[in-house]
Amino acid sequence: MPGQSSLLAFSLVALGMVLTPGPNMVYLVSRSICQGRMAGLVSLAGVAAGFVFYMLCAAFGITALVMAVPFAYDALRIAGALYLLWLAWQAVRPGGRSPFEVRTLRHDGPRRLFAMGFLTNLLNPKIAVMYLSLLPQFIDPGQGGVLAQTLALGGCQIAISVMVNALIVLAAGSVATLLAARPAWATFQRWLMASVLGGLAARMAADARR
Repeated sequence: MPGQSSLLAFSLVALGMVLTPGPNMVYLVSRSICQGRMAGLVSLAGVAAGFVFYMLCAAFGITALVMAVPFAYDALRIAGALYLLWLAWQAVRPGGRSPFEVRTLRHDGPRRLFAMGFLTNLLNPKIAVMYLSLLPQFIDPGQGGVLAQTLALGGCQIAISVMVNALIVLAAGSVATLLAARPAWATFQRWLMASVLGGLAARMAADARR
């Protein structure tokens, strides 16, 4: 099992990641506003299934491979940092949009909602960065098996992401209305998210292999 400090640190990183705008947040917010909270929650179930898929891939080989090959680890770490910086720029660039700006989506049934949520998460590079670049930094072979630590950290990330995204789904309509009425709040939200992303990118770029 990972140490308590590693688990806490990774939990904070996972919280920061789920709070930053990305494909999952944009899709869940748009779906909830356009089709209602239940549709958003069904979509979230698909997103959660995508998290489980990534966690199992990481647990049964990918993370162990990255830990064993220094070049692969460093390449993914730098690529992850650059991607996070790109996300930060997308949040604050001229013409950038808040994920809570309404996007029109057609009404779909539960099966398609689940499938779209799963696919959106599966194709989300931010989640790949989480599991391939960030998670290995919190695994310490001295604390036990890599598999057990990966499952523990992945389970923690999934729990945090599902809880936060569920709150976002339930509050999406109210938040969208608030930001539409107060543009300054929308700007603040974008800059706050960009700051979090920039901080994570700096941490990844600076961290050496354990």
